Amino acid sequence: MTSLAAFVLASLILVAVPGPNLIYIITRSVRDGRRAGIVSALGVETGTLLHVIAAVCGLATLIEGHPLAFAVLRYTGAGYLAYLGIHALRRRPPHAADANNSAKAVGRSPRRRLLRLYLDGVLVNLLNPKVALFFLAFLPQFLSTGLTPTETRTHMLLLGAVFLTVALTLDLCYALVGAALTGRLHGAPRRDRGLTRLTGGIYLGLAALVFV
Repeated sequence: MTSLAAFVLASLILVAVPGPNLIYIITRSVRDGRRAGIVSALGVETGTLLHVIAAVCGLATLIEGHPLAFAVLRYTGAGYLAYLGIHALRRRPPHAADANNSAKAVGRSPRRRLLRLYLDGVLVNLLNPKVALFFLAFLPQFLSTGLTPTETRTHMLLLGAVFLTVALTLDLCYALVGAALTGRLHGAPRRDRGLTRLTGGIYLGLAALVFV
């Protein structure tokens, strides 16, 4: 029980530290509203689930042992973030859309748009090999000694489920906080343009972190 409590506390601290996932979710919430933020959070944590499964199956070890595979995944992730940034910068603020564009937006399937946001969240997290290596190093720290391979995998999955629960809870809180700021940041043309530029700049900045 003490070990589990320590793991939960460590997970809370790690998730609370600002990083690409947190920035991505808040940015989506502020830019597109509460539902978009929640869906983005679900996408990000789906990526976390896949990373946990990869760590348990040893795929993260394979990536770590093959620098070329690590580099390809790393730069693919950076390229995707850069794409999101450019797309955001080219996006017209809501007030600038004419009646024809507004009609098209109304006719567009909300489910399709939410699916796109969800998949964006999955890819932002999944295309970050640092997350895979993090789980490979983090989860074993809280495993008991003397476990069989099957018991080790089972315990890692349970710890991953706990981490996922903690992360999803906090991410949903971030989404709600970001959505609460939406009304204050939207409404004026200058604010909308500034928010659009800020969103694109954040994505490009996250992409640039790969080279730091």
